[in-house]
Amino acid sequence: MTGRAPAVRRHGAVARQLFVHVSPHAVMVRDMAQTGGIGGNRSLPSGFAHPHASEEARAIAEAGLILRVQVGSGVHGTSISGQDDRDEMGICLEPREFVTGLARVPRGIDGEAEVEFEQYQRHTVWDKPGGLSNRSGAGDLDVVIYSARKWCRLALAGNPTVLLALFVPDEEVVFRNAVGAELVANAHRFVSKLAAARFLGYLQSQKSAMLGESGAHTNRPELVAEHGYDTKFAMHALRLGVQGVELLRTGRITLPVPEPDLSFLRAVRRGGIALPEVIEAIGQSEAELVAAGSDATVADEPDRRWVDDWLHRSHLDYWLT
Repeated sequence: MTGRAPAVRRHGAVARQLFVHVSPHAVMVRDMAQTGGIGGNRSLPSGFAHPHASEEARAIAEAGLILRVQVGSGVHGTSISGQDDRDEMGICLEPREFVTGLARVPRGIDGEAEVEFEQYQRHTVWDKPGGLSNRSGAGDLDVVIYSARKWCRLALAGNPTVLLALFVPDEEVVFRNAVGAELVANAHRFVSKLAAARFLGYLQSQKSAMLGESGAHTNRPELVAEHGYDTKFAMHALRLGVQGVELLRTGRITLPVPEPDLSFLRAVRRGGIALPEVIEAIGQSEAELVAAGSDATVADEPDRRWVDDWLHRSHLDYWLT
């Protein structure tokens, strides 16, 4: 049904009343397009007996969702058909009682304890026999929706995993509203020498796991048996080098990984590159990452003031709607 309906558009502390002769759904679609939004799926898999998978946490994540994207091998371009699950990451705003008060959510769907709301995390493979002990595989969905406050803390510290959400191409975006679009448009504010250190640390962790060094862990013994090393850890170590250097030099990460790096990463993933050559390539990536992070043009710290302001404005506007 169509008719004369008011639509409120907010930007910062300013709100103005618009009167349009269109349906509410059409207003939403129009506003999404004008603000860089993508109106897609907000629904999440139902709750589970996991500390961050209560139904209450799911409801918070769905209602406050501002961004949801595909991450993992699918968006990097390194996935192998028929072998990989689908990984998604999102960001949500929280109700006021969780930010200014002491409200908490249950610890899973059948737990009596409560936890602070920081994220909603759900793997569909948990629904199969074996539950939480199952490892995700082809056809499974792994999704995590972080509170905006937790996501920003991780991103400001240079966490490579969460920073990726800022650079996902539109065709891999599941949902994005105006608040999420503003965050994505300001991705450069998170780039700093802190990110350089984190990318290097993650790369070295993946290398240690690839080599089976003391304290490292691999849950893919089948790859070691077939290729002599964990090819997925190797691929991720090299990918982190490529993407970290690009981020520090340009303020962006290109997705999927551009050629010729993508072909080399995929060859490593398939086990087509001998271990000595892989180790040499990872060593070169480490050196390039250290050099890029030492460049004087890279900020020492991210723009925390802008992030604080964005969090403040975004939550206030959310609570007023």
